[in-house]
Amino acid sequence: MKRKVEVVIVRNKILFSLSAVALLAGCGEEAKNATAVPNQEVSLNQNFKEASVHDPSIIFAEEQYYVIGSHLAFAKSPDLMNWDQLATSVSTSELFEDVTVSLAESFDYARTDTLWASDITQLKDGKYYLYYCFCEGSSPQSTLGVAVSDSIEGPYEDKGIFLTSGTESVTGAAFDATEEPNVIDPHVFYDEEDRLWMVYGSYSGGIFILEMDSATGFPKEDQGYGKKLLGGNHSRIEAPYILYNKDTEYYYLFLSFGGLDASGGYNIRVARSKNPDGPYEDASGNAMMEAKGEEGSFFDDKAIEDYGTKLIGNFEITNEQDIPVGGYVSPGHNSAYYDEVEDKYYIIFHSRFPNKGEHNEVRVHQLFFNSDGWPVIAPMRYAGESLTALETADIAGDYRFYKMDNAIDADYEEELALTLTATHLAYGQGGGYWKGSELPDESSLVLNFTEYKGYFIRQWDEVNGVETTTFSGMSDQGEALFGIKKTEN
Repeated sequence: MKRKVEVVIVRNKILFSLSAVALLAGCGEEAKNATAVPNQEVSLNQNFKEASVHDPSIIFAEEQYYVIGSHLAFAKSPDLMNWDQLATSVSTSELFEDVTVSLAESFDYARTDTLWASDITQLKDGKYYLYYCFCEGSSPQSTLGVAVSDSIEGPYEDKGIFLTSGTESVTGAAFDATEEPNVIDPHVFYDEEDRLWMVYGSYSGGIFILEMDSATGFPKEDQGYGKKLLGGNHSRIEAPYILYNKDTEYYYLFLSFGGLDASGGYNIRVARSKNPDGPYEDASGNAMMEAKGEEGSFFDDKAIEDYGTKLIGNFEITNEQDIPVGGYVSPGHNSAYYDEVEDKYYIIFHSRFPNKGEHNEVRVHQLFFNSDGWPVIAPMRYAGESLTALETADIAGDYRFYKMDNAIDADYEEELALTLTATHLAYGQGGGYWKGSELPDESSLVLNFTEYKGYFIRQWDEVNGVETTTFSGMSDQGEALFGIKKTEN
């Protein structure tokens, strides 16, 4: 189901509300005086080679980008656009000489025949540490361990399990699934002081963080399950991933809310903190420690939907016949990466697609940080584009805009038809204007008195096979908005 706003047309003119007209009148001088900087020539990739890696965690190693995910699915790419599938399942993986033997203890404990989301990190000794996890599935009966290799592609040697859940707690008491974590979905990273951390958790008692020993790759002693960051009472929150931005000096905690299948309403959210172990807040100022279901509840999505700044959820691109031709369904379980050479941030996630069931593929998009210090996602997949200032003619035109609401459901995000004019006005299903803003190349779009700070960028429109202009921004209350300029095709 798609959320749409009806538009009233009289004699080919779209009627504005009185408030929108007043808003437009107030922006005249700023709009008239805005200047444009010519766009740099950008050669965009027009062909992609796909890979399917559910829950992709990224690492750059040996001049390649690698993603590893659940079921030991594994792929690599030289450019984040063309992927070579190295493995799709446990049976096709070559990361271990014989994974059923090497990790037999975990297979037995979790009573499963597969692995869940993995993560590979290169520690200071130059070796690659593969953090693996197993889960029974219908319960948090899980293991979390580490294996080591001199090569990113293995073979890996198991160093053992260091956390379990679902039976006995680390305290020795019976495991409490409402307060204690399901020990899966690890992400291991260094902070700005070269301290090593592991953030992890899924559903159950929430998301936790442990300080790790960089010399061994194991947790430091006497931490138990570590420090709780958010969640509990079986709230559907998982897939934590932490990225630091040196410019904003914040740690960003990415999370996935909802259920991962096509009907589960999976979506990507973010919160931030000055410290890797929190406390984290979202763009609305909500303390993430409060994000959890009521005591005695189970999968209470309503209790958590207002927490975390939602970056992307279900959206559908349709043609003139209202037939789906693009978009995402249940995008989630992301990782993120900063390329110091290119000075670019990327978000990497898996997604399903409209009318394609449970089929999923890896997608990579650029991340930008606005002047409020919050990340926004480029609407189109990465095709080699760079952020540059655009001429007014590049921006002006008819757009499809999508607003990300807080709902955790299978509905598509609200779609708005808007026209941005060369005189910096915006009209259609909403009224306002667009203007330059504080950072180099940053712009903002004001709709019905709400300002969305972000960026216009030239991207490759894969659906129509042409370059187009897109916009991605966020309000000061954390509402994400992105738009795609329509093309003649």
